Amino acid sequence: MDPNLLKGAHGGDEDCEFCSGTGFMIPNVPTDDPRFGKAVTCVCRQANIEATKGDRLVLYSQLGLLTELTFDKFMPDGLGLKPREQRNLTLAYNFVKEFAENPNGWIVLYGGYGCGKTHLAAAVANHRIAQGHPALFINTPDLLDHLRATYSPNSSQSYDQRFEEVRNAPLLILDDLGSQNNTDWVQEKLYQIFNHRYNAKLPTIITTNEDTDSLDMRIRSRIEDVSIARKIVILAPDFRRGGAEDQSELSTLDLHDDKTFASFDLRDQELPRAQSDNLQRAFETAAGFAQNPNGWLVYSGTDYANGKTHLAAAIANDFAREGDAALFVVVPDLLDHLRATFDPKSNVSLDKRFNEVKTAPLLVLDDLGTESATSWAKEKLYQLINYRYNAKLPTVITTSLSIEELDGRIRSRLLDQSRCTFFLIEAPSYRGKPRKGRGRGRR
Repeated sequence: MDPNLLKGAHGGDEDCEFCSGTGFMIPNVPTDDPRFGKAVTCVCRQANIEATKGDRLVLYSQLGLLTELTFDKFMPDGLGLKPREQRNLTLAYNFVKEFAENPNGWIVLYGGYGCGKTHLAAAVANHRIAQGHPALFINTPDLLDHLRATYSPNSSQSYDQRFEEVRNAPLLILDDLGSQNNTDWVQEKLYQIFNHRYNAKLPTIITTNEDTDSLDMRIRSRIEDVSIARKIVILAPDFRRGGAEDQSELSTLDLHDDKTFASFDLRDQELPRAQSDNLQRAFETAAGFAQNPNGWLVYSGTDYANGKTHLAAAIANDFAREGDAALFVVVPDLLDHLRATFDPKSNVSLDKRFNEVKTAPLLVLDDLGTESATSWAKEKLYQLINYRYNAKLPTVITTSLSIEELDGRIRSRLLDQSRCTFFLIEAPSYRGKPRKGRGRGRR
């Protein structure tokens, strides 16, 4: 600061050598200078103004204890993550950090409990506040509670004031969408918020571990609009467990550790030529998928024990040997596990159990179609398959049903050739004949 600045008004630091506590000063400049004779804010008062502004922004943000969650304190490499999970988390971190520099559009962060969604979302808010920009961070159930509280005669803020504050926040971060109790009133309020921000193109971040299928169709259509929203699926396990990931109790892959590509019987001395060639192609398709698990692979065949499960397990075993987590589960068993969460004695919630399956790095659903086809079972399977379809997560499915016999909503996804390979195995059941032709595996 130029020492030739004189003193003026009131409201600064009493020890300031330039304004002696007045808060303003008059520049000592020539008479033809536009600043001549005009009071300007002293640097000491400006510092106080900036500090007060920062305090106001933090108060407005409603971050509370989350002010400590910054990008510097986030671990993009995770803790003890598998290579695939580590790459995924680093990509999510880089994308969100770039968004924080110039918020534009919407980000939807999907993932399991404790995977880092809330930390990344809060880090954006803290970064914006540090840059002097407002950001409103609020847990979805808390938001709805705050709106309800404005109906109280003792409320210090009217409903309209609170609602407009949320709808028009320069940057809104809604944490834990889907954890609210979805009454008609809740659906309507959320729709009004999302619709306003969608039309106004206001930057928005949403975190959730719930499938968006549970949301009102009007809300879902806006969240899933790729022209404005970017969905990021985070595969990392719970950070609060130190990244530890034990073999899921849902998975029965250990029962199929003998099912490898090397042990697969091609039955080329047993089957007619057409069936033998078909089985060879099924084997090659599985081996190729195991080398690069991308998209979906469905093995169908009306006969049991014709190789579907063996090939699916071989893919999962290859995946696991590379250090990644593969979840292999028989569909009726999966539904039993989900139903078991309704028991008051269950130590795991339905949401957490279901999320474990939805976000598995590789999921093998064995024997789709053998489950009891109740409305609840159909809905759960559709939610599971639709989530993984939208999230583009590697999935292998075996079924003895024809494609026409599957639920229409599931069938439409399995028939998407851009994402799914549907392979009909024509070989009959293996009848225990001596093995003369064996799989030529990669190991």
